[in-house]
Amino acid sequence: MAPVPPAILHALSLPSDPSKVTLSTSNLGSGFTSTGTIRAKIKTGNGEEERRYFVKTSSNGQAAAEMFEGEYESLNAIVDAVPGFCPRALAFGPLKEESANCKTFFLVTEFLDLGGSSRRGSGDETDPTTLAYRLGKLHSTPAPVDRETGPRQFGFPVPTFCGDTKQPNKFCDSWAEFYAHERLLTILATSEHRNGSDAGLRELVEKTAHHVVPQLLGDGHLGYNSHGEGERIVPVVVHGDLWSGNADQGRIVDSGRDDPVGEVVYDPSACYGHSEFELGVMRMFGGFGTKFFDQYHRVVPKTEPVEEYNDRVQLYELYVWSSFRLFFTPFTQFLIISSNFALQISSFKPSCYIRWWISLGGSVDYEKVDP
Repeated sequence: MAPVPPAILHALSLPSDPSKVTLSTSNLGSGFTSTGTIRAKIKTGNGEEERRYFVKTSSNGQAAAEMFEGEYESLNAIVDAVPGFCPRALAFGPLKEESANCKTFFLVTEFLDLGGSSRRGSGDETDPTTLAYRLGKLHSTPAPVDRETGPRQFGFPVPTFCGDTKQPNKFCDSWAEFYAHERLLTILATSEHRNGSDAGLRELVEKTAHHVVPQLLGDGHLGYNSHGEGERIVPVVVHGDLWSGNADQGRIVDSGRDDPVGEVVYDPSACYGHSEFELGVMRMFGGFGTKFFDQYHRVVPKTEPVEEYNDRVQLYELYVWSSFRLFFTPFTQFLIISSNFALQISSFKPSCYIRWWISLGGSVDYEKVDP
């Protein structure tokens, strides 16, 4: 057992007595973080009770500070909309109280006790412990009103991270603007910064961002059927990195609440966006079967125009593949998509169309084809 750093004790208002507060570390975590469990004996009206807290630390300097702030805000955005769906973030900050030169930062959350078999697709969407119900409720709850401008906007109050890739999340009035500029063009700029410029790739990314995105996701189109009936989409909180490894069965413990066992999520990279953006990563990596998606769409129907649903989800996969490849391997051809998918921009009538391929072995190819 290790002593709990004073900065964490202070943030959680815990006693400094080492016999009452301990920290056990694990070998878990990502390449950026280490994790551990704090056990604290807390005085109550009936004596003492033990509470557990989950803690992450990272020595990655300012990037760690921004990463933990993003996760802090992401977790609390989710739990504010759907209590019990993820642990509430309790504190984050520099690990040393003399914060000016501190390179190590921490994040503390409620303790999530994982266990049992996941029931994705079992039960039905009316069961409040299922993933279909909880994710559906998250995606049916409008994002908070912007504190400065009033209207709900697409974006997020702070930057978040997908792996080690920073997502600025600047607020935008339209979803098409946000997805083009804060996702596709941002990941292009990150790739060029790390790997050097590629004029051909830049042309293709920009054509996708400036032609395909507005025609599939633009205002006056997304949310409306072929007869022009419908309404503009409303931003909702999306987890942002909901692959099967970031969802499980469990419950929040030692919180003072009596949360039921149910499907839970963690490690979010949230934004206020289009609900279907979530489905790109969920469908790409698997782990969520047809029955789950059927249940989910009974809670959150496919956005109009429904006939473009698969095109939209594949367009969202584009960003996920981009981030995935940028994180795991150096490359210049970062704009990639699954091996069985060709994004045919010709169907949206610009001056040309582009096909993309990726093999899981790592080879990437694309071509520009005149109509």
